[in-house]
Amino acid sequence: MSDPKNDVEAGSGLLYPLMQESPELRWAFIRKVYSILTVQLLVTIAFAALVVAVHPVATFFAATRMGRAVYVVIVLIPIIVLCPLYCCKNKHPLNFVLLGIFTLCYGLAFGVVCAFFSGKVVIETVIATTVVVISLTLYTFWAAKRGQDFGFLAPFLLSILVILLMFTIFQIFFPMGKISETIYSGLTVIIFCAYIIYDTDNLIKRNSYNDYIWASVALYLDIHNIFFQLLKIFGASEH
Repeated sequence: MSDPKNDVEAGSGLLYPLMQESPELRWAFIRKVYSILTVQLLVTIAFAALVVAVHPVATFFAATRMGRAVYVVIVLIPIIVLCPLYCCKNKHPLNFVLLGIFTLCYGLAFGVVCAFFSGKVVIETVIATTVVVISLTLYTFWAAKRGQDFGFLAPFLLSILVILLMFTIFQIFFPMGKISETIYSGLTVIIFCAYIIYDTDNLIKRNSYNDYIWASVALYLDIHNIFFQLLKIFGASEH
């Protein structure tokens, strides 16, 4: 008889009580999603490092009219690509092509933002984001193993996300003060921390095996939003 502990270490143990599907298949799916997510994050980091290291690139986007126009296009492309990416998430290789476009544009836009913060702030934000994401991921796997289900979060998170979106649009036309922006960023971090738990729980229990692209995109966006809001908080504290 096999040792349950060894089965878990081999990636074949039950992820949660009353699990009906094959643990091996679910573990394989999870590894695939995190492999794609890792590549996305590495590409983002590479582009961010390139923009930060080559100062004329950031200057072009910030100081020239053409640069600002190009930056707006780069920011809009990932938003536009999300819809066809969702619709074609199971169509290989189109799904990977769209994912590549999404990640490259997001990484470039991300790098431009990082270029206007000090290296100390960026490093602090990277460390804080890494600790938060890893801790929440490990907690979700631990909680799922003990029968906890976070599916109930879906309607609450969706409602709060809509409110945040409306608040963001309102902020564009009626800018808030620095204190209000910091409070807003802190609340946004909390919301996307909850999304990390919810999306990880979906990864463990509910995502189909063909949803590897969309599952990685969901976690990528969660991590990006946590990083960006923490960056604003740490950046504000420096001034």
